[in-house]
Amino acid sequence: MRFDRSVLEIDAAAVADSLTKFIREQVSGTFRRKGIVIGLSGGIDSAVAGALSVRAVGAERVFSVLLPEKDSNPISREYGRAAAESLGIECEEVPISPMLEAFGVYRKRDAIVRKYFPDWNGERFRLTLPQDLLDKDRISAYRLEVERPGGAIESKRLSRDDYLGMMAANDIKQRVRMTQMYYEAEKRYYIVCGTTNLPETAQGFFVKFGDGGVDIEPLTHLYKTQIFQLARHLGVPQQIIDRTPSPDTYSLPVSDQDFYFCMPYDTVDMILYAMNNGVPKQTAADALGLSLEQIERAWHDLERKEEATRTLRMLPPSPEQG
Repeated sequence: MRFDRSVLEIDAAAVADSLTKFIREQVSGTFRRKGIVIGLSGGIDSAVAGALSVRAVGAERVFSVLLPEKDSNPISREYGRAAAESLGIECEEVPISPMLEAFGVYRKRDAIVRKYFPDWNGERFRLTLPQDLLDKDRISAYRLEVERPGGAIESKRLSRDDYLGMMAANDIKQRVRMTQMYYEAEKRYYIVCGTTNLPETAQGFFVKFGDGGVDIEPLTHLYKTQIFQLARHLGVPQQIIDRTPSPDTYSLPVSDQDFYFCMPYDTVDMILYAMNNGVPKQTAADALGLSLEQIERAWHDLERKEEATRTLRMLPPSPEQG
């Protein structure tokens, strides 16, 4: 069985054409709406989805929204505007910090930070997972990292309850963003286009009724490696292609790898492909230059996350009608 990184190579032009047709048919056929609203995060997934939307319905019928809050990296706004300008689409910025303040998001979250760092004075912070997944068995417990004056990072392990409290508060950010996007969509008689890729979908790296609450998801069958190929074909600005993928949820920058996957995206892609296509673990290990033990750890972690987040990919259960 052939298994190397070439298995993820795509005909980007053909894929772009197919997705353009899909989006166009969904807008005019399934939903019978006039256009598309998309949130631009400054990342590669939203830039690709935006470019495909323009190809599908025309720049004049794609409306983009920037939805920063006080923890957002300023680069997100800069790159989001760059994506909109490169596509020639209308772009509106709606800061959501006042709405988050009303929900008590910052107050509830900051109380957890002060529980672990009583002298905390608003310095930047983030959540991370241990990054030694491939090398040893370990408990997937999140750590709270605070940047002290002078740049030193202090780290403490979060309890499960405090992690859940932190995530419950932070997930409101994604849900408020989606509320704003549907406001923009409904007043224009548009649909909302999602930007979630295959690894994020399979691993549950999205917020239910937040960035997962959209009308169409054109990218959920594409590995991250393939998103990059599509981005280059579509002419996505280079600075966006080069940007390290990030959830952009915390004031101290954190990558998707640090926060969730614990492996580089290209490794995640290859192991997920192996899992989805019946590739033996030893074959995957040989192709990636890893030991069988490392592959088994990664494989188990990906399987565990997929099962733990299974309900995120389901419609709400309801009794069968007789």
